[in-house]
Amino acid sequence: MRIGILGLGRIGAFHAETLSGLDAVDSLVVTDPFADAAKAAAERFGAEVVDSPDALLAAGVDGIVVAAATDAHPALILAGVEAGIPVFCEKPVAKTMSEGVQVLKAVQGTDVPIQIGYNRRFDTGFVNARAAVQAGELGKLHTVRSTTLDPAPPPAAYIAASGGIFRDCSVHDFDIIRWVTGREVTEVYAVGGNRGADYIKEAGDADTTGAILTLDDGTIAVISNSRHNARGYDVRMEIHGFEDSIAVGLEDKLPLRSVEPGVTFPAGTPHDFFMDRFTAAYRAELTAFTEVVAGTRPSPCTIEDALEAGWIADACTLSLHEHRPVTIEEVRQG
Repeated sequence: MRIGILGLGRIGAFHAETLSGLDAVDSLVVTDPFADAAKAAAERFGAEVVDSPDALLAAGVDGIVVAAATDAHPALILAGVEAGIPVFCEKPVAKTMSEGVQVLKAVQGTDVPIQIGYNRRFDTGFVNARAAVQAGELGKLHTVRSTTLDPAPPPAAYIAASGGIFRDCSVHDFDIIRWVTGREVTEVYAVGGNRGADYIKEAGDADTTGAILTLDDGTIAVISNSRHNARGYDVRMEIHGFEDSIAVGLEDKLPLRSVEPGVTFPAGTPHDFFMDRFTAAYRAELTAFTEVVAGTRPSPCTIEDALEAGWIADACTLSLHEHRPVTIEEVRQG
């Protein structure tokens, strides 16, 4: 098949590399406002370069991958749907939830599939955790712990436009908790602090946060996030039930150092970047999209899924600023 890529920044170029190595993909068509980025992709992956999204949609592509800036996501999703072309779009659907809801309303009733990029759903550890929960291996759940710690904060320009740590970082934890447990979040309580880069505080954001989520069956989920984890990129999950407990990310590249005598775990070089930690997951995610394009599977992460994670992020942001518990229905209605 022939896949179009809109946006060739860090993640777009990474997706181009991944797609170029998939057996199902015969050719790539790319576009980016920065001509040098498009030219580099053409030279590296043998991609065809076009000068606009409209030209890309008219280039005979079977599916499109939207990796452009967040502000462009709604228009590009809708353009793909209008053209009848399956869409893969990196999260979020839109910069704000109101815009995301508008996109959802605009595509309701269409049979053009849309997949939103939440790559942890394709990581083997998380896949195995979900299977264990679904099979009842843990019994009734009582506690989930989810962690995302970045090795260093992103640039100030990114922070200023990201919507905050809950929307650009924690949202991955929110999505994967829903997916692994099969439950919905009803209420949150969030806290945050600033012990690092001043520009994060100046942007009205926190650099380290904690959140307690109450799920609809009474399970408690505890989320830990930080922009500052000098040992590496740390993504983990623990799921505790009345019959068993399991962990995702408990492997030799885990960015933790044990101080127990005689313990050599973890013994590997710590993960230092999200693309390192989730290389295989990204490949599986885009392989899934080729199956969506081929019509052999439904979207594994819909706009509705993405918006549910977004509501949790909005609730946590409100909770952080107002120092109180916030229900999901409160932000959904607001």
